[in-house]
Amino acid sequence: MLKLRDGIVELYRKAATSVPPDVEEALKSAYASEESPLRKESLSAIIENIRSMRQSAQPVCQDIGVPVFSIKAPRGLSHIELKNTVREATVLATQKVPLKPNAIDILTDKNSGDNTGIGFPIIYLEETADDTLKIDLMLRAYGCENAEQTYRLPREELNASRDLEGVRKCVLDAVRKTKGKGCPPYVLGIGIGAADDQVSVLAGQQLFRRLNDSSEYPAIGELERNLLDEINRLGNGAEGFDGKTVALGVKIGVNHRHTSSYCVSVFVSCWASRRARLIW
Repeated sequence: MLKLRDGIVELYRKAATSVPPDVEEALKSAYASEESPLRKESLSAIIENIRSMRQSAQPVCQDIGVPVFSIKAPRGLSHIELKNTVREATVLATQKVPLKPNAIDILTDKNSGDNTGIGFPIIYLEETADDTLKIDLMLRAYGCENAEQTYRLPREELNASRDLEGVRKCVLDAVRKTKGKGCPPYVLGIGIGAADDQVSVLAGQQLFRRLNDSSEYPAIGELERNLLDEINRLGNGAEGFDGKTVALGVKIGVNHRHTSSYCVSVFVSCWASRRARLIW
């Protein structure tokens, strides 16, 4: 597991010091089409920061947030060993990259100093029929993740019913509530399903998706595209937004719901959508 540990350290380095190509291309495209001088200047600064930090191998953002792993492991590979390897790699990466330590003990309020602790980093493990180990890492910054909203439909004040139109209203409400805070342009992850904890996990998982992919369900893919267009039309200077690009992407995941429940979770990621993948 030593080679895997070192591979995860480099995964941390890659995630921390750069953004994925699809995100960088989306930012450059937004800059090229932007008409607002203020937003154009902001996008230019973001793009230059990405270039500079990649060149100097320094973290794109000083706050690495919470590391979240989504791991798909082949049969026979110990999940206990994998989790221990991730934690060991986290300690080393904190020293070597370096990464700002963020793990705070709930009882003592002390920082562990190495980004590990109870449930920290967050690790989701799933068995797969594939022969390869796939490790996805996202550094989720909480300046904007504190804007996460969970809804239970119907929602009377939004006139939102238990349908995709109701989901649309929830997503727009969540974006408006950010009031432009949390380093836009955003990437939004949305989960729909039966229970609050289920849809929160599902919404977070959507942030691992590439911006140029589309849902396997045509109706959801259409909703993703329509919502992105509608969110970007909010950039008229109202509600804290400015310019043509409020969001870079909208990604929606769905689960079956209960007859008496319809839960929607909306996660907001800043432009620094720091994700990276290791295939082993």
